[in-house]
Amino acid sequence: MDKEVSSHAKSGTVTRMTKLPLFAFLACLMLATEHAIAADGKPTEENGGKSVADIAAEVKPSLVKVIQVGRQGVGGLGSGFVMSDDGLIATNRHVIGDARRIKVETSDGKVEEVTEIFASDARLDLAILRIARKDLRPLPLGDSEKLRQGDRIVAMGNPQGLAFSVVEGVISEPQRDVDGVKMIQVAVPIEPGNSGGPLLDRQGRVLGLLTLKSARTDNLGFAMPVNELKKLIAKPNPVPMSRWLTIGVLNPRVWKPLMGAQWTQRAGIVSVEQPGDGFGGRALCLWMAEKPGAKFEAEVTVKLDDEAGAAGLTFCADGGERHYGFYPTGGKLRLTRFDGADVFSWKILADAASEAYRAGDWNTLRVRVDDERIQCFVNGRQVFDQEEKDLRGGHAGLCKFRTTVASYKGFRLGNDLAEKTPDPALTKDVQKSMNGFLAGKMDRGHAMDTLLQDPALSRRILDEKRKALEKNAAALRDLENDLHRGAVVRELTQQLSQPDERADLLRCALLISQHDNPEIDLGSYEREFARMVDELKDDAEIKKGTLPAVKRLTKFLFEQNGFHGSRHDYDSRSNSYINEVLDDREGLPITLSIIFVELASRLGVKNVAGIPLPSRFMVGYREKSEGEFSMLDVFDGGKTLTFAEAKTLVAGDSAIPDETMQPAKKKDIILRMIRNLIGRAVASPNPAKEAPPYFNLLLALDPSAFRERLTRARMRELSGDTAGAAEDLEWLVAHPPKEFDEPQHTALGDWLARLRRR
Repeated sequence: MDKEVSSHAKSGTVTRMTKLPLFAFLACLMLATEHAIAADGKPTEENGGKSVADIAAEVKPSLVKVIQVGRQGVGGLGSGFVMSDDGLIATNRHVIGDARRIKVETSDGKVEEVTEIFASDARLDLAILRIARKDLRPLPLGDSEKLRQGDRIVAMGNPQGLAFSVVEGVISEPQRDVDGVKMIQVAVPIEPGNSGGPLLDRQGRVLGLLTLKSARTDNLGFAMPVNELKKLIAKPNPVPMSRWLTIGVLNPRVWKPLMGAQWTQRAGIVSVEQPGDGFGGRALCLWMAEKPGAKFEAEVTVKLDDEAGAAGLTFCADGGERHYGFYPTGGKLRLTRFDGADVFSWKILADAASEAYRAGDWNTLRVRVDDERIQCFVNGRQVFDQEEKDLRGGHAGLCKFRTTVASYKGFRLGNDLAEKTPDPALTKDVQKSMNGFLAGKMDRGHAMDTLLQDPALSRRILDEKRKALEKNAAALRDLENDLHRGAVVRELTQQLSQPDERADLLRCALLISQHDNPEIDLGSYEREFARMVDELKDDAEIKKGTLPAVKRLTKFLFEQNGFHGSRHDYDSRSNSYINEVLDDREGLPITLSIIFVELASRLGVKNVAGIPLPSRFMVGYREKSEGEFSMLDVFDGGKTLTFAEAKTLVAGDSAIPDETMQPAKKKDIILRMIRNLIGRAVASPNPAKEAPPYFNLLLALDPSAFRERLTRARMRELSGDTAGAAEDLEWLVAHPPKEFDEPQHTALGDWLARLRRR
């Protein structure tokens, strides 16, 4: 989280706590500790106050870690301190990010959820958080106006993740102007994790919050004066976490949580943690998108983090205390009727083990309900057939108990959800192809031809075989991945080979996400997008013409629904996955543009297009089919720009290619998305593993992409795949790029000849 921030890096003076080697920080810390020990732990006339050791002991109970929960779990760590005994915590604004879950760990190791952003100011980089705990020890606030150059100070925080560390320094300049903000310049090392920690005088009073470090020297930093914090306390702008959060929040039109717990959704998977408010930690999450009929089936696939827990299906739920539950617990399956608030009104109708249940793995639960009976199934096998008719009607959904952490996917309702028996002949062909491949009697290409006839069936058979034959698991996993990606490539190729106006850009973008995550339910995101269209289709502004419609879409996306550019997690792959952009309402210029353009297209708004400006994809619009586009910078909240302003933003006074100023074809948009992913994969710690699937995907869609083909050839050679590298070079020799000159053609031939001699 504490990374360089360009707004301060522009001057070359300060950054957001850029990392330096850990040993360098530890050396500084050791020097400070030695100085404190030399003082013998007592105040002296020389230091004019308490010793560093005394201050550390007094302040430590008031220090906290501020933990930002981002897209991949814990996304960043900062510091803070207690401001009041009723739960107010001071930290930096950049520590908490945008729309992130935030937790606070107090000095006794207890972790508390933040319930409210009590106050924040982005310009001053200050934030005040509220937690529910009431037994905290606040730090006294000093007066930053009285600081003098040379005053001795103490800084405390969590540098480099080292909890509750202390270092001594002096005031270099009490009021240093940094981008128009007066800050305290201190001669003290400020490291990642220190952001938000207190700067203290020698009486233990807070003078400021550690905020920035110098880009020029490691032992110089900047703190926000505490008097600015006092002004923020006097005029708070509270935001409850229910409004602050967008990441992973369930769609209230689809899901309705009851009885507490923490329900989130990512990539089509609903997760729950923390005990519910009901007896025994009970909590429900009801499916509100549709209501079951008198006779129905409900199904979900669930995975428990601990088999001692309990989580599964609920149905016939009245929205209060009454419902049924079918769930695994303690390695068994259980059907229970809940008639009230506590265990005395609950009745276990059936409880049994099943060989079909796979402990520690995903399991598909299904119930069939009619007027007289309830039938329960796990992984397609019936476990209960119960005569039971007490509860009917209501909603179906998810349930959990105790401290269980569980994940759910594929929830659905219907009249007959039983898995259909696959075609025996096709099943036999799939098994024959799989076994032939493993025995070396069938090459991968011929096996794929058969498997692709039914990818879902093939994946299931491959998975079962992989678990049964452990020694062949690696080969089967590769084949399964190739099968999945082959299916994605095939559909993408089919989509993008159509005339541009017929290709489904949203589905193509979703397929890019599914390429990396086979578990994504594309249909659920397509339905979610359709609901957005339905919400706007009768809007009067949409029907008035392009300009009013664009204005309405801008308000709908960026003001009403909170879509925004990802500034803190810009390099995260999540920003390139359109499903996660829809989940989190946070993305790159290109993914936000796709959402805007596709909404406009499906609403019949004309003359709205994606404009592929270099380094900043934008949305262009115009009243008529001819003329210059006006531009929307979707990364900046839909800010309106003239074409000249947009060009200046991305290129300054430099010229840009003509094709980047024209509406992008859908295929070119998808290729640009893949190139973004290639760039991140190549920069990853393991590019040899991360990058090849994206090169394969791009070259399947655009075989003429010679730069990517050259790079893939080199990566194949380095990984030992000489045949694959030679295949790429042979293609380039047969289809020479027009950009190559004679020496480059010669070098290409020499490279190929060298590979063939191996």
